[in-house]
Amino acid sequence: MSVSTEAEIAYLQSNSMCRLATIGADGRPHLTPLTYRFNADEDAIDMGGVDFGNTKKWRDMVHNRHVAVLVDDASPGGAHAIEIRGDAEPHLTGGDLINPRFPNFKPEFVRVRPHRIISWGLDSEGFSAPRAERVLMQIGARDQASRTVDSSCVPRSIGQASG
Repeated sequence: MSVSTEAEIAYLQSNSMCRLATIGADGRPHLTPLTYRFNADEDAIDMGGVDFGNTKKWRDMVHNRHVAVLVDDASPGGAHAIEIRGDAEPHLTGGDLINPRFPNFKPEFVRVRPHRIISWGLDSEGFSAPRAERVLMQIGARDQASRTVDSSCVPRSIGQASG
């Protein structure tokens, strides 16, 4: 069972560009667009690119694995988005398979596993408020993850007590 809803999975599979936010060694944020694919087998987002292992975003993720990924679009008819906050898992092989349109992708890539998902505009046309965010609790194996949906709770990180 996926931690994402059917609408979120369909939206992630219908796009290929995202924005990745990392935290630099100096503590400052870094935001960059890049190509991704939704990896249904891993229930995660895989991202890579040209010379990916030699980029600031790669160095940032090796130093601090906390990241945010945004997939969004907007038009006069509405806005749609998914924000995924999670941990980056750097991989040294497999990145060249992320986007076959670009044969010069390097083997290094990063896999982001969600800890928190916020989405809006996916279930309706026009503009709508964000859905309740889901803080995903890891209970042992990845496939046993459960969701907490409570729009009145204070967002918290995995492992912190709710308040």
